[in-house]
Amino acid sequence: MLICRFRTWILLLLLMFPNLFGPSLSHFDSAKKKQLREKVRKMFYHAYENYMTHAFPHDELKPLTRSFTNSLSELGNLKLEHLPQNYNGTALTLIESLSSLVILVNLFECNIRVLGGLVSAHILASDSTNRLVQGSYKNQLLVLAEDLGRRFLPAFDTPTGLPYAWINLKYGVMKSETTETSTSGCGSLILEMGALSQLTGDPRYESAALRALRKLWSMRSSLNLLGTTLDVETGEWIEHSSGIGAGVDSFYEYLFKAHILFGKEDFWRMFHSAYLAVQKYFRHGPWYHEADMRNGKATHWQLTSLQAFWPGLQVLVGDIAAANSSHREFVYLWKKFGVLPERYLLDHQMLHPTEKYYPLRPELAESTFYLYQATKDPWYIEVGETIVNSLNSYTKVEGGFASIRDVTTMQSEDHMHSFFLAETCKYLYLLFDDSFLVDRNYIFTTEGHPLPVLSAWHERLPEIYIPSNWTYIKNEKQTKRSSAMSLQVCPALNLNSGDGERLVESACHVPDAGSDHKCFSDEECGVDSTSCRRRSCSMAGYCGLWLVV
Repeated sequence: MLICRFRTWILLLLLMFPNLFGPSLSHFDSAKKKQLREKVRKMFYHAYENYMTHAFPHDELKPLTRSFTNSLSELGNLKLEHLPQNYNGTALTLIESLSSLVILVNLFECNIRVLGGLVSAHILASDSTNRLVQGSYKNQLLVLAEDLGRRFLPAFDTPTGLPYAWINLKYGVMKSETTETSTSGCGSLILEMGALSQLTGDPRYESAALRALRKLWSMRSSLNLLGTTLDVETGEWIEHSSGIGAGVDSFYEYLFKAHILFGKEDFWRMFHSAYLAVQKYFRHGPWYHEADMRNGKATHWQLTSLQAFWPGLQVLVGDIAAANSSHREFVYLWKKFGVLPERYLLDHQMLHPTEKYYPLRPELAESTFYLYQATKDPWYIEVGETIVNSLNSYTKVEGGFASIRDVTTMQSEDHMHSFFLAETCKYLYLLFDDSFLVDRNYIFTTEGHPLPVLSAWHERLPEIYIPSNWTYIKNEKQTKRSSAMSLQVCPALNLNSGDGERLVESACHVPDAGSDHKCFSDEECGVDSTSCRRRSCSMAGYCGLWLVV
């Protein structure tokens, strides 16, 4: 009892006199974040300067041998947004290097890395407040972006409108080109190509990406699930098993972010249906397994490092509790192994025997940034510090930062992906210093390139913006039962309002029609707030999770 009273008095003293026992906690947190910010800055320039010295203008740095590699699918990440000192010189060199390319590139990778980098860098260069350009900027990057966009268009010339995965930047689609592509490959083009259309006034880029996205959505199953790979000529699925990881991940991300960037309700409706399907058929507690799109049955119980982006997307949706739950599991694995392994078998609680590597991926840092922005919980700063310390301890070498071949031995691999600079360092830096975002509204592409949210880019504002968290929205005709997602509002923190009406509990929750949970049919049952599964009516006449899916 005395200990409890002592703690109470200590807390009261700290609240009344925050500097009584030394510097304030807020001052300590600020100093800590500044220290970590500078640590990340040094990490970036260590990697960047080695790239510029030993690899530029080639695709990627080999940090152990201090040489370069041309991976084609990762043609120049165009990290221009980071170059205040030599911006103009670097931009002109890139234009001279890339304007006459005769190479085969992966459309998806070239879109998110090169076109996205050019579009984003152009926007930042055009903004005088960023002070990235010394002297005048004459839209050189936009000219190059439009040239690249035109080279993309032949890939979309298919019977379905779904683009080929590979294209030669000079000769177009080769005669013997494969017709197989991934869901991400043809469903994650709308942000960059849509932005290019907005900047140039040429609608062809957005139209091509939008047609592909809508065709892809039309191929979903009756469960609102999609597969992983498909044929662009026949429009038939090749791989029916999918999840939220490789081959599908950015499809979900771009649906929601396209809604934010362009304000079209179509994007929201597609995402809303897809998100609920993911929560119903892929989610298992804090984890997400893979399932067959045709019947929803689990296929692979495994975690992949790419899945770590999902909590960040859930933050944007407003499903903070679910985001935090999954994020903590990824952090647990990071601390267990020192870094995040590429694949972990959930059903066997062991590493995948052939995918034990860590290629400096950014997804965990990305989700940590979003969760800190949403909650301001200092625990996420601690997570960021853990990530920074691990990267410096296990991956930093004299020639940059090297991937990990095996997380059990921490053996280095002679490869530094371009996304280490474009995303990993960027999200860690923004975690500790978000001043770049103050009084600005950006979305980040899947490659970490910022695009401003502008009302001028919206064909029309979203139709339904209701400034309340009420579950029941009354109009003149009827009462509609809605969830936080369908209302496009953040989930309410409280469970009941002052006059007794019930508030939404999570982003997917839809309450039962009756407060006593009695029912006559499944239509009177809602969606469970924890599992996001559809509730059903039992023979006894009560709503619940009676069906095992």
